[in-house]
Amino acid sequence: MAIANLQEKLLFYTKQKSQLSLQLSDVQMKQLSATKSVQTKQQEFNAKLSALYYDEEYGYGTDAYSEMLLELQNEHEFELASINSWESQLDIEKENLETQINEIQTYESTWQKLLQTCIKNDFCYGGQTTGGK
Repeated sequence: MAIANLQEKLLFYTKQKSQLSLQLSDVQMKQLSATKSVQTKQQEFNAKLSALYYDEEYGYGTDAYSEMLLELQNEHEFELASINSWESQLDIEKENLETQINEIQTYESTWQKLLQTCIKNDFCYGGQTTGGK
């Protein structure tokens, strides 16, 4: 009976580890999405800078150019700060999940050793039991 209880505990840890691994995969996909967003925002910013530079009304050499440039830069910095904040949150979540998975792996290892000890104590080679004699 003790062996069955230990095996049930190991299955419980396996299930928990599987669920946490799924959550970790989700967080990693969100991190990839955040990285892609940074690249996309940078490309959009570069395109806007180029368009502003050659704009006939507000382009380089006009009085309004520096104002428009500052506005574009502020907007871009705000977008990047928002994405960086999201990435930081995802990093914390990832570290938390990795810590939980490592903890469960430690528990699993402990319970596996206990199970092996129980099996060794309950049985010996040749089919003879060590208990009860």
